[in-house]
Amino acid sequence: MKWRGGRKSNNVDDRRTSSGSRGGRGFRMPSLQTMFFIFPLIKPLLKSKLGLIVIGIGAVAYFSGFNPLGMLDGGATAQPKDQKADDEKAAFISTVLADTEDTWKDIFAKAGYRYQEPKLVLYRGHTRSGCGGADAEMGPFYCPNDQTIYVDLGFYDELKHKYKASGDFAEAYILAHEVGHHIQNMQGTLQKVQEAKQRSYGKGAENALQVKVELQADCYAGIWANHAQKTKQILEEGDIDEALNAANVIGDDTLQKKAQGYVMPDSFTHGTSKQRMSWFLRGLKSGDLRSCNTFQ
Repeated sequence: MKWRGGRKSNNVDDRRTSSGSRGGRGFRMPSLQTMFFIFPLIKPLLKSKLGLIVIGIGAVAYFSGFNPLGMLDGGATAQPKDQKADDEKAAFISTVLADTEDTWKDIFAKAGYRYQEPKLVLYRGHTRSGCGGADAEMGPFYCPNDQTIYVDLGFYDELKHKYKASGDFAEAYILAHEVGHHIQNMQGTLQKVQEAKQRSYGKGAENALQVKVELQADCYAGIWANHAQKTKQILEEGDIDEALNAANVIGDDTLQKKAQGYVMPDSFTHGTSKQRMSWFLRGLKSGDLRSCNTFQ
């Protein structure tokens, strides 16, 4: 993907240097290994009133979200092995976000609307979001409460090494998908789906609605790629295959087969691999929002 030299977004909040010890996940029990390590340190404090006060203050701080144990239990793992490569990844994500801003601003303007740009938080490990704790295990997500996309850069490491979906355009597709959720939020789709979920009967019905939301976001990611290619010629050989491979490996059926050896369609929340690839391609080929109505 051609991205170097492109404009970087001004809507990026880079928390990578602080997220590992912020404790943004809220309550998190320290590991047994950590408990064994720190117990000799706090044992003497148990014998005095002052020591108990110190322990109490530390406990209140910990359960309030600040994790002083982050440096001992998990904080170090949040740091990248190659800081230069991590900084370049952050620059890439910022550039892709700027490109989505240009694309959607143009699309909205032609339809007579004003595009409100989303914010993006980059972090490693954990941080806070308008929707609660943001955790590396959650993967990238969009929070409608603060209209912000949260991306732990460690997810891209996992995408490459664990799921064998490497390539810069695979990563761009993931971000464009989350921007797609922002578009849905502006359109009122997310609110309508939430209301429909409250009227639905059973978890299976709720999941089916969520699948439609996710597939539409895939289609919107394809629309971004379509317009970005027309205006900036960003695509290089193999880019589309990278995006399709990423859509394939994160399909519900593929993930479930890998994890448990069988699939449970009623539990799908994002769609099958085939569906995700198909809807991305639909947006890519048409470049038209009308082609992305997954709710028909």
